[in-house]
Amino acid sequence: MTKELPKAYEPKNYEEGIYQRWEESGFFDPDKLDGKPYTIMMPPPNATGVLHAGHALFLTVQDILVRYQRLRGRKTLWLPGTDHAAIATQARVEKDIYKREEKNRYDLGREELLRRIDAFVAEHRSIMVGQMRAMGASCDWSREAFTLDEARNRAVVEAFRRLYDLGLIYRGYRIVNWDPKGQTTISDDEIVHEERAAKLWTFRYSKVFPISIATTRPETKLGDTGVAVHPDDLRYKQYIGKEYDVEFCGVPLHIKIVGDESVDPAFGTGAVGVTPAHSTTDWEIGQRHGLAVQPVINERARITVAGSLNNKKTTEAREEIVAWLQREGILEKEEDIKQNVATAERTGGIIEPLPKLQWFIAVNKPFAIPHSDIAGIASGQTVTLKQLMRHVVESSQVAFVPERFTNTYFHWIDNLRDWCISRQIWYGHRVPVWYRADEIAVGIPPAGDEWKQDEDTLDTWFSSGLWTFSTLGWPDKTRDLETFHPTDVMETAYEILFFWVARMILMTTSLVGQIPFRTVYLHGLVRDTNRQKLSKSKADSANPLDIIAKYGADALRFALIFNTSPGTDSILSDEKVRGMQHFANKVWNITRFVLGQIQTDDEGTQMYSAQIPVAKTDADRLIIEQLRRTVDEATNNLDSFRLHEAAQGIYDFVWHEFADVYIEASKAQMNDEEHKKSTMEILYFTLTTSLKLLHPFMPFVTEAIWSHMYGTEKMLMVEHWPSLRPSTALGATAGKPEVV
Repeated sequence: MTKELPKAYEPKNYEEGIYQRWEESGFFDPDKLDGKPYTIMMPPPNATGVLHAGHALFLTVQDILVRYQRLRGRKTLWLPGTDHAAIATQARVEKDIYKREEKNRYDLGREELLRRIDAFVAEHRSIMVGQMRAMGASCDWSREAFTLDEARNRAVVEAFRRLYDLGLIYRGYRIVNWDPKGQTTISDDEIVHEERAAKLWTFRYSKVFPISIATTRPETKLGDTGVAVHPDDLRYKQYIGKEYDVEFCGVPLHIKIVGDESVDPAFGTGAVGVTPAHSTTDWEIGQRHGLAVQPVINERARITVAGSLNNKKTTEAREEIVAWLQREGILEKEEDIKQNVATAERTGGIIEPLPKLQWFIAVNKPFAIPHSDIAGIASGQTVTLKQLMRHVVESSQVAFVPERFTNTYFHWIDNLRDWCISRQIWYGHRVPVWYRADEIAVGIPPAGDEWKQDEDTLDTWFSSGLWTFSTLGWPDKTRDLETFHPTDVMETAYEILFFWVARMILMTTSLVGQIPFRTVYLHGLVRDTNRQKLSKSKADSANPLDIIAKYGADALRFALIFNTSPGTDSILSDEKVRGMQHFANKVWNITRFVLGQIQTDDEGTQMYSAQIPVAKTDADRLIIEQLRRTVDEATNNLDSFRLHEAAQGIYDFVWHEFADVYIEASKAQMNDEEHKKSTMEILYFTLTTSLKLLHPFMPFVTEAIWSHMYGTEKMLMVEHWPSLRPSTALGATAGKPEVV
């Protein structure tokens, strides 16, 4: 140890070299560690661009948890990876190609488009991995995974086959969410509802039709096959069961009036035109009453009926129908309203509910679970997927932090429909099904040229739903799977609770017979100073590398976590990061002062032990008691996922209690020969303990200081987390209990 540090901490002079030493040490690999396993699977960021400062939050939170548990002596695995994000990635590449070449996917063909997407993904995965390293992410790169790599594809095919054999995957003709712009189905969770101005029209199908209905989309009424009323509504009870043939804007309709308890008599006219082909709710009403399904809108959002409306855009057909209603004298009312319009999150296209033949996962179908290590569920027991998903949370085998998201999760399950898993895009895991005439083969490609594989790909969330176990070697019974599963914590943003977290619970409980994780820690969103969400598509969503180049990784990490409580959005500003840069330099300057007071022997070896020193003055006793309290509170807060409170407590102790109070008091004590040695011991002990407390939050500056004190071979990242054992007194006769 040289006696004096440089006058200022310059992160760029240390961070790259420190990270390289961490990697070369092998301590990111849990196989090099002892203790009880502790596992976090990194939520794989989408391979659609580079990470923004919002992603830096999840890296910070997870790295804090992993570094803390590593210091606690746990066998830590933080497994990194990236997600192929099929729809988002293909949409991004197609947009770029069209902008440069004015070509679409069909101009290029499937093989050429996939080649270009693979090149795009490879480039951006490399950039993202570099960003993760720059943030100090102490994950095991030897186990890095990609949701579309060969190992994950094998797991996807096996998962599909097993769920199919259990009767949980089926192919059916049902209403799906169709994105005309992206030309694919999407899930309910990939829809964004936008409030827009709209019109509500009230009318009758014809002058002789006895009931009025209201709609914001008259063009869909071309496909009506029924009118639903409440069975107890006295206004319409006499009409229930009657059927009418009418001509609506030149299109013949056969309408049956049905009684259905889902209809609210107090809403509108109390009667609902039922369009089974273009509404999920109407589809269900139609199924209950045997109504015909008559599609009138195609995948390009154009009308398909014969006559003048054929091939019109839906908006054009709407105008013509309203004009016809006015001419016929059957338009009763026109109102201006606000309407929530369903749009596709990735493309912005307005969703058209369409009936299509697709692959689904049945969430309400009973099945015998093949094997189960889930408390309260026995192997062979008959359950549904929804029951499994609810049971593991109700029984506290999976806990949410913050707890309020538990009710949100249950509400989502209660309203969960069968999950449409097929997509009409080219990038992604191909549906592992082959057809020949009326024959079907699932999972394994059959021999013979006459077999044709399904053209569709699987929903991205199907493959990422396998993440906690596909990354550990499943479907093989590997040592990793046995050692590290179930995982300990799933840390992710609350906005993908349903996209991903719930689907991981669905997949893991049914396929592995285990819970995927014990705790779900949901962080909030990082917003800019205008409270706008950061995203890859926004130019002002700061690249972490730019912030790091200016202030250092530790300053960014500490600014992100300092005021960020679980499940709560936070604002990231330049001012906040600059403030934490000052704190990193404060720690550096505290070290310069302390080391400047320390005596060393002739060989430069530190002469003081890592035990609680004897306190001889009131200032000594106070700082040791404050340090003990800070250690206890930091430990409790980290164990309880109150990372921001742990950070605040350590910050307050280091700056205000250690630097402002004790270091000032030590200057006078150092002039007293009776107290000089004990003061130096307490200074040194408090410094080393503070560095251990700070390391999960600010790993670079603390490791830089530690290596200056002990050499590069002795790494702070695998030291022992402090735990000051209580003693009967902290006075001159207190003795020196060990720190463990």
